[in-house]
Amino acid sequence: MTERQPYTFDRVVRILFGAVFVVGLFYLIYILRGALLPFLVAWIVAYMLNPLVEYNKRVFKLKGRVLAITLTFVEVIITFALLCVLVLPSVIDEIGVMRKLLSDYVYNSSSIPFVPQEVHDFIQQNIDFSQLSSLLSREQWLSIIEDSFSGAWGFITGSVGEIINIVSWLIVLLYIVFILLDYDKILVGFQRMIPQKYRPTVVSIVNDIEVSMNRYFRGQAVVAGLVGILFCIGFLIVGLPMAIVLGLFIGLLNMVPYLQLVGFIPTILLCLVSASETGTNFWLLFGACILVFIVVQLIEDIFIVPRVMGKVTGLNPAIILLSLSIWGTLLGFVGMIIALPLTTLFLSYYERYVIGDEPETPPEASAGSSTPDEEVKPEKE
Repeated sequence: MTERQPYTFDRVVRILFGAVFVVGLFYLIYILRGALLPFLVAWIVAYMLNPLVEYNKRVFKLKGRVLAITLTFVEVIITFALLCVLVLPSVIDEIGVMRKLLSDYVYNSSSIPFVPQEVHDFIQQNIDFSQLSSLLSREQWLSIIEDSFSGAWGFITGSVGEIINIVSWLIVLLYIVFILLDYDKILVGFQRMIPQKYRPTVVSIVNDIEVSMNRYFRGQAVVAGLVGILFCIGFLIVGLPMAIVLGLFIGLLNMVPYLQLVGFIPTILLCLVSASETGTNFWLLFGACILVFIVVQLIEDIFIVPRVMGKVTGLNPAIILLSLSIWGTLLGFVGMIIALPLTTLFLSYYERYVIGDEPETPPEASAGSSTPDEEVKPEKE
């Protein structure tokens, strides 16, 4: 067991300077959060697209990254276009059906069997179904679009700062391209900025962050997408209105593990509305939806997560929610972006130097990390 170093004057001064530096860094991030936000978003997108770029480069045997990046963007655009073509018409139809169901529920709610009238009274007193119905109408959306275009010129002429913000978002795509072009060299450049004395320690901690980020941003995104598709299929089978919208919403909630349980609330409301309109037994429909939740959760835990995540362990869901709440409150949307890397950094430091526990690094994580002294040779285009 190593002996603790005495708190000499020199050490105390260095600790104080370090604390001041950290506080000053966070204050600088707070001031520059508007300018940093597009770059951080671009970095996350590039981080998630880089494996696809490497895959295209390897499969199609491309010599440079330019063609691989172009092919990746084409694949992403085609994928989103297909999703819009296949999903958007169904979503529009479901919104129309849901608008009719909401209008009818106000008058036919008492026809639902086995549901106490007090439940309907409570829901109708606390939810404005007429307002919800009007929001789902096509005329309302057209009115919103017209108002947005009519006020666009006043918005542009009234705030130069907002114009700068809009322009800054337009360069996010350029950020993504530039980051992807030199992704490996940027990582090695960051490593070389660290003094040689502290480089092995810092790189080791960064590897821990890489493992957690792989799980959250890449792995969890794949899991959330697959879970959303399964919920859409399940809700369509049981005949729940707005099945695709609700399924995609629950899949998005699944970006934070087990947060999809929040989807129970809209599911119950949709079951009530559907039972009121169609005369279906509410408890049978609700039970079928509960069965969908159970089956999807089993598929996720038994098949999807082990194959996507492997043996990589990520942050506890409670810690994820807490970190997003704290950093989001302190630094806004920028804080939510950097929340998980910072939280992982603090936890890794605590485990290594306070508890003295060396976390095991999975082989795939260590294999993908660059060593401090690696040189990334520029590629010939």
